[in-house]
Amino acid sequence: MPSSRSKKNPLKEATEQETQNYHFLSRKYGMELLLDIGRIESLPNFIRDDTPHQLSFYDIAFIEQGKGFFYLDETAITIEPGTVIFTSPGQVRRWNATGPVEGYVLFFEKDFLNLFFKDELLLYRFQYFHQYTRPTGIKMDAPAFTEVLKLVQGVEKEFRHLQNDSGHMVRAILYQLLVVLNRYYTHCHHLQSDTYIHPVFFRFRSLVENEFMSHHRITDYTQKLKISPVQLNKICRQYSGLTCQQMIHNKLVSEIKKQLRADRSVKEIAYEFNFSDPSNFNRFFKKLTGSTAQQYRDSL
Repeated sequence: MPSSRSKKNPLKEATEQETQNYHFLSRKYGMELLLDIGRIESLPNFIRDDTPHQLSFYDIAFIEQGKGFFYLDETAITIEPGTVIFTSPGQVRRWNATGPVEGYVLFFEKDFLNLFFKDELLLYRFQYFHQYTRPTGIKMDAPAFTEVLKLVQGVEKEFRHLQNDSGHMVRAILYQLLVVLNRYYTHCHHLQSDTYIHPVFFRFRSLVENEFMSHHRITDYTQKLKISPVQLNKICRQYSGLTCQQMIHNKLVSEIKKQLRADRSVKEIAYEFNFSDPSNFNRFFKKLTGSTAQQYRDSL
């Protein structure tokens, strides 16, 4: 179950309220277990939090009943039965439900899967995580949602009677659930569903996630991947529909906007994100968004 600590950073507007940071409690059940599950209606302070907050772990919400909106970074996702919402670590989110919300929430640390499968790219193989171009919520048809809930309920059942090997059981169910959801998500967005396609694509996604602040150019990545820019662009277009430069820029803009909402100075952000000066930073931001950094902040 998550716990919260807040950054002492009071902000001016509703979208710029103090951001809560939720961290995972790995020993809630006595033994270390890097996954937890709960009913949405039983976690009002976490699930129905209408102030901006971010997680240090992965979270999947399964909506059975409810109305309103869920805001993830700048994307509004409609809360309605059959909706599944994916949150990656670091994304800023806020609930704006207009009534009771019912369903499940499943959250886990990356090491719950990565260490077992010995694959540091595992969670980058699922297109709904670390996604900065397309919505990270899907509306599933009733039969598909029912089948997904059966897997979720399998995790819930195991948690009712934890045993020494429960971690292995839950890990197996979670992996199956993630693959099923990835197939549905990629079908909805016309993306590649195979999680073991060209490994360079997933390595590139991982590198961008971890090095975007200091590395903005394609060559920064192609040198590490030992591949030509032409080859990398071809792979990225094939599996994401975007060029590799677009993928880098989407991540950069998403994180810059987060910092602007946190009321930090443009100069401070420009240098932190490795731009040569604030003017260069503003030109980049305006080219990608159509407005200067200050204009974006004033529109909040």
